[in-house]
Amino acid sequence: MPLWSRAQQQDYRSRVRGCLLGGAVGDALGAGVEFDSLEKIRAAHGALGVTGYVPAYGRRGAVTDDTQMSLFTLDGLIRAHISRDAGSWHPPTDVHRAYLRWHATQHDWGPDERRADLGWLGRQEWLYAQRAPGQACLTGLSGPDAERLGTVDAPRNPHSKGCGTVMRAAPFGLLTAWDPALVFQLAVECSVLTHGHPTGYLAAGAFAVIVHAVARGGTLEEGVHLALALLSERPSHEETTNALRAALDAVRAGGPSAERVEALGEGWVAEEALAIGVYCALVAEDVKAGLLLAVNHSGDSDSTGSICGNLLGALHGETALPADLVAELEGRGTILELADDFALELMHGPELHGTPGWTERYPVG
Repeated sequence: MPLWSRAQQQDYRSRVRGCLLGGAVGDALGAGVEFDSLEKIRAAHGALGVTGYVPAYGRRGAVTDDTQMSLFTLDGLIRAHISRDAGSWHPPTDVHRAYLRWHATQHDWGPDERRADLGWLGRQEWLYAQRAPGQACLTGLSGPDAERLGTVDAPRNPHSKGCGTVMRAAPFGLLTAWDPALVFQLAVECSVLTHGHPTGYLAAGAFAVIVHAVARGGTLEEGVHLALALLSERPSHEETTNALRAALDAVRAGGPSAERVEALGEGWVAEEALAIGVYCALVAEDVKAGLLLAVNHSGDSDSTGSICGNLLGALHGETALPADLVAELEGRGTILELADDFALELMHGPELHGTPGWTERYPVG
């Protein structure tokens, strides 16, 4: 573990908060128009499309499965770090268990208080809501062999490359003390728990590496080029590589526009969602402009908004996020508390492990 100065701790916590909050804000901006075409969005909301939250799931600022699964990814990583100090170390197992706890929120009425493993996050009643979860995420975590851990050699849903593998991968990039290649590999190993197509899991790895680069203080461009370098070492990388290169080409093609976003795809599959999110973050004049560009298109607006928000939040920190959007965001308190817990675990884990409060929040074993 690195030695953290006070300034480094403050900067890191701001980036973690920014990444999680930014992703949730982008998710909520796109939630109300997720299945609408650009033409329909403009007809309903004007030539600029949506310029703020529109009602979804009965309220403004509602998040979807993208934010839900990102939070459970973070929960799994916290427990993995606790398990390491307890003598056990296999992060995909802890993340898989976290995803199974998320899956319970998609069919249970509320938290089962008899389950000691739920921890603090699993007892958040507002998370027990179906928000258009991806089919591969559901099928990969259900059935008689739901407990089986998917691996790269034997993945779950081997033909799926849906964007559900990318939209939850930002937390891996927040492991800033790790080597980028290890961050890439961990994102891949946790992607195949539900999505087994190479493009799906390689897009998740690439996204995690880009988040990792900016969370360490680098630029988005540096992160993209590092991701391309790591992709080049992997078989079947061509779709993901070509999508990222298309995003870079779109940046050089002229001013940002919804039409350039449309040319990158609709975002339902992993490489398209990654390309759109990266492009919108690269050309963003400010955070809000980037987020609005990322959701005003035909396709999976909440996932592309979430990916863009993760990147811009990790790049600029929480204070750069639009205050009006943060204030109205569903689950803001939970998101911030979990982000702070993650930062505490990575910076002060040995001081926390074994204490009654931490053990109750994040039970392991």
